[in-house]
Amino acid sequence: METRSSGDKMFDAVNMTLLGIISIIVLYPLVFVLSASISDPAAVLGGDMWLLPKGITFEGYAKVFDNSDLLNSYGNTIFYTTLGTAINLVMTVMAAYPLSKRDFRGRNVLMGVMVFTMFFSGGLVPTYLLVKQLGMTNTFWALVIPNAVSVYNIIIMRTFFQSSIPGEIQEAAAIDGCSELRILRSVVLPLSMPILAVMVLFYSVGHWNAYFNALIYLTDRADYPLQLILREILIQGQMEEMVNVGDSSHAKTLLDQEAIKYAVVVVANLPILMLYPFLQKYFVKGVMIGALKG
Repeated sequence: METRSSGDKMFDAVNMTLLGIISIIVLYPLVFVLSASISDPAAVLGGDMWLLPKGITFEGYAKVFDNSDLLNSYGNTIFYTTLGTAINLVMTVMAAYPLSKRDFRGRNVLMGVMVFTMFFSGGLVPTYLLVKQLGMTNTFWALVIPNAVSVYNIIIMRTFFQSSIPGEIQEAAAIDGCSELRILRSVVLPLSMPILAVMVLFYSVGHWNAYFNALIYLTDRADYPLQLILREILIQGQMEEMVNVGDSSHAKTLLDQEAIKYAVVVVANLPILMLYPFLQKYFVKGVMIGALKG
């Protein structure tokens, strides 16, 4: 049995200590927000609650789910995220697959044009005018079409196809009479679950957290995504619609606002936190393989 040197043991001890500290730094805000969302707001404001919940109450969640605007925006965000991620995934696969073919003429020129757009763009005003002329303002298309594909993700997926999908398998399928679309559907995609999972996570998180496009393209409040409502609640301080502003006690209003603030943060981030564990086993493998070669 191989014996480890004292230097190796010390190296492992330092690594474990650093990883433990980093884990605490990352986990503490999450635990604090979750605990604060179900704690007595007075204990949170007074600093008595610093990790575990105190005076458990679900009043904040009750007020959140009683707010029709927030529930409507929650549904809008789920719709935008689902549709947008599906469009992103299809567009990325359809762009990356032909670019991964070494016998595809002009692929380097196309790749160069795509990469150019990563560094230079028309800017906000021309983009807005284009979206407006296409009639997409104040529609959900304005949130999913302008960002339908990411060049960075195309590069990662193209590299995965080149380095992880054996060319011999694709050639064998072609000899058997499969078309390119059949090869993509029946051979390439089933072998690409790691990178597809990574793309789903990247795109879905981007859509879920996006608010700027909605801010400039949407004017109808009924179409607002969740992040715009959160912006009003957490940044603009417009929580009065969700609390009893007629209450003579200003302190009671502050306590209600504190409860709502943490409850909204938990509700807004819960779907993404629930999605990650299902994709985590593919995440590291997909990113590392997709980044091996240029």
